[in-house]
Amino acid sequence: MKNEEIIVIEDNETMRLGIVESLRREGYKVQAYESGPQALKDFQFKPVSLAIIDLKMEPMNGIQILEKIKAQCPATEVLMISAYGTVEDAVKAIQLGAADFLTKPFSPDELRIRVKKIVEKIQNEKRIQELIEQNLLLSDEAFSGYEEMIGNSLQIKKVFTLVEQVANTESTVLVQGESGTGKELIARAIHRRSKRAEDPFIKVNCGALNDNLLESELFGHEKGAFTGAIRLKKGRFELADKGTLFLDEIGDVSQAMQVKLLRVLQDGEFERVGGESTLKTDVRIIAATNRDLQKLIREEKFREDLYYRLSIIPINIPPLRDRKEDIPLLVDYFLNKQAGINRQKEKQIEIVGMKLLVDYRWPGNIRELENLIERLVVITVGDRIESGLIASHLNQSLNIATTYEQLPLEKAVESLEKNLIVQALKKANGVKNKAAKYLGIPTSVLYYKMEKYDL
Repeated sequence: MKNEEIIVIEDNETMRLGIVESLRREGYKVQAYESGPQALKDFQFKPVSLAIIDLKMEPMNGIQILEKIKAQCPATEVLMISAYGTVEDAVKAIQLGAADFLTKPFSPDELRIRVKKIVEKIQNEKRIQELIEQNLLLSDEAFSGYEEMIGNSLQIKKVFTLVEQVANTESTVLVQGESGTGKELIARAIHRRSKRAEDPFIKVNCGALNDNLLESELFGHEKGAFTGAIRLKKGRFELADKGTLFLDEIGDVSQAMQVKLLRVLQDGEFERVGGESTLKTDVRIIAATNRDLQKLIREEKFREDLYYRLSIIPINIPPLRDRKEDIPLLVDYFLNKQAGINRQKEKQIEIVGMKLLVDYRWPGNIRELENLIERLVVITVGDRIESGLIASHLNQSLNIATTYEQLPLEKAVESLEKNLIVQALKKANGVKNKAAKYLGIPTSVLYYKMEKYDL
């Protein structure tokens, strides 16, 4: 972040030296100028990421310098500073593309905070835009072989790395994570990368069956073992022989069944319900749960010895709210998926709508996100999913207060600026480029402002 270059244009020597010294101590590369003409002469040959400009200067004032900088390099962000600025000055500077407005006097800490935030936004905007525009179906790095387990975040990449490391071993794996995070997808990815990939991957949901049914499902039963057992039935352990058995919702298994599972994990031996012959199986076990097994152990509801058998390799899948940078990727994937299912053009989501999706906490994780995208696609007429529709389904509001009378200058500017942006977005139906044109500012500046005010 400190590689970003900054210029300071300030005619007051004491103020200029103070700003330069404060930023250089933070590691920024800073060049200072006492007037606009010399700064602009150098700027045309060497544009920078951020310019800090005083509003009241001669022979060129800050507004004039801002206009020329933005004409030469629209991507350059500007922090305007002034001791005598008015709301009108601030609004004009913002409309011309200034990223922020700081009123003198200000402390070195306040300056560093403002500069750090702008620099972070410069870099974050580039990353987020890349994620939103990325063609997921062609992105092998993001999710090749993981089906819908998509992501470029550090958290999910750690999961992918662990999958690659453990896939070719025979170790039992315990996949832990909230409902809807994709535990089964991880189990399938491990199986496909293992030496057992050509053999069966068999799944059983342990939480969906009572003890009797679960025992029959897992171990099978002999003909006549109970009423309705009209023929011999092989259980999942037999069906998965030489392959992988995925025990989903293992935390919901009763203690009686835990004992029987422990025996299979230890010896690979079991009997069918109603049978006398001991059978052997060669399966790799992958278990999954959304429950806190350690807590269940303390409550004496889950056997500690079974836990240690299952969790040779624990894999924890982060909830979607902890990897927000993956949400645009997932949204794009699900939009493309729905387009294929419905045989129609892929629908688009406005940037304001995408921001709402990224900011939402997603208690149902990826499953909830996919269901919402499918619903939005179905009920949307046309190619664009409106931000207001997304907000209504997330029970969120796009309304922002507009009162700014009697507020300090900076607060008044922020409140007025937010209102102008919201009104422009409404007028443009959430289309970023149109809203930016209505405001008379570059699109990159609008996106930064939306991030700044959590729009």
